[in-house]
Amino acid sequence: MAMKIRLARGGSKKRPFYRIVAADSRMPRDGRFIEKLGTYNPLLPKDSEERVKMNLERIQHWLDHGAQPTDRIARMLENAGVREKTERNNPKKGAPGKKATERAEERAAKAAAAEEAKNAPAEAPEEAGAEE
Repeated sequence: MAMKIRLARGGSKKRPFYRIVAADSRMPRDGRFIEKLGTYNPLLPKDSEERVKMNLERIQHWLDHGAQPTDRIARMLENAGVREKTERNNPKKGAPGKKATERAEERAAKAAAAEEAKNAPAEAPEEAGAEE
């Protein structure tokens, strides 16, 4: 049985509240779980002690038995000092999207056209004066 330590959502609409639970990975997010390990209330300030409450002994028990924490829970455990910090890599995070790339290309084309027009020699007035 593949065990996960994850968040199970509770609370009403627009007022989230999460339980930190140990559950079988095949169960639904808010479905059956094995044990409640703590709570997470994202509406509280980040420095509040009530924001994240965890039973660290039970979490360590489940980790020792092969349970895998989700990304969010892993971050909470890193902040609590239970796990070592891991290096994260998201190479697409800083890359602009499709529309932004198109707009940048259009701007570059307009700027190049304006620069070309500015640097082009003014031939028409000289020729007109030479013919007269």
